[in-house]
Amino acid sequence: MARQNYSYEKRQKELAKKRKKEEKKQRKLEAKAGRSEGGIVRDTDTVAPEVETPEQIAQD
Repeated sequence: MARQNYSYEKRQKELAKKRKKEEKKQRKLEAKAGRSEGGIVRDTDTVAPEVETPEQIAQD
């Protein structure tokens, strides 16, 4: 029967904790950077719909 490798499991758990902590730190930095741009968080993925002017409507 194989023996459990507790030191390996512990190391993996520590690495997962460290990775999670770093991700949280990055999210906080990104959120802080978003607020420092005048308090407005910008979503660059969305595009404003085009609005037709009266001239464009008259041409149709």
